[in-house]
Amino acid sequence: MRCTYCRTKTKISSHRPRFFIRVNVAHRQSQRYSRKNARNINNQVKLGWLIDRKTCRVEIYRQGQEQEVVESPAELSGEDILPGFVLNLQALWA
Repeated sequence: MRCTYCRTKTKISSHRPRFFIRVNVAHRQSQRYSRKNARNINNQVKLGWLIDRKTCRVEIYRQGQEQEVVESPAELSGEDILPGFVLNLQALWA
């Protein structure tokens, strides 16, 4: 007989998010997060953003596409993954 915790843990760990946001506080972590984000996209994540406050850049990861780098965007769209979602970044760059 398996415990309830084991069944719950199995169910949760099998869930893969379709979207992620990471705000990179330490610039030195940028390369590590870039590799991790690319791996997430390969694991069925549809859209991801790595926001680097120090350089005012956003790396956008989309499944099946090359990484896109955007300089100081005013906002980011959830595209077809999160329809209608818009993240305003103006205060972040100020």
